[in-house]
Amino acid sequence: MGTTRENGSLYVKNEGSVASIEFGHPAGNSFVSEMLERLARAIDELSSNPEVKVIILRSEGDRAFCGGASLTELSQIQTPEEGKQFFSGFAHVLNAMRRCSKIMIGRVQGKAVGGGVGLISACDYVFATEAASVKLSELAICIAPLVIEPAVTRKFGVAGFAELTLTPHEWRNAYWARDKGLFTRVFDTIVDLDKELEH
Repeated sequence: MGTTRENGSLYVKNEGSVASIEFGHPAGNSFVSEMLERLARAIDELSSNPEVKVIILRSEGDRAFCGGASLTELSQIQTPEEGKQFFSGFAHVLNAMRRCSKIMIGRVQGKAVGGGVGLISACDYVFATEAASVKLSELAICIAPLVIEPAVTRKFGVAGFAELTLTPHEWRNAYWARDKGLFTRVFDTIVDLDKELEH
């Protein structure tokens, strides 16, 4: 059962040298601006914590990993300045992940869209389940996934990024994502994933 909070939730838990960041939102674990600000800040704080060696990025529930940016918030943009501020949210998070001094492990239990694919791409190592399909749907709503492009291209290469971008209505399965380098390992179930992650 995920959060019902309109602005979502974000929790940080430290267990010795391993820290976990868990985010959630009732709309498929998508991100509103406030959550993105909190996530970037949490990554920066953990990066500077000498006790932390590994950060696990995870989302609530057993369904979608991340629905990308909040479409509700996107639809409310009225000015170029508001647009710039909105799209800067994921850029700040990806930059925080890029400069993070700790190993970042993605725990991907379900589908990821748009900015969610960007978050996964910025992780150093990714465990996923068979249910973890990916899609870049931005062109379907007449925008381009330019903010996440550097992170995605680093993992997929230009050809893989183009394939995802130019087929915005098509899901790619977890094994496609593994073969392209996005996922490190794919598991049958969440139980199997978590056993290996704990190990």
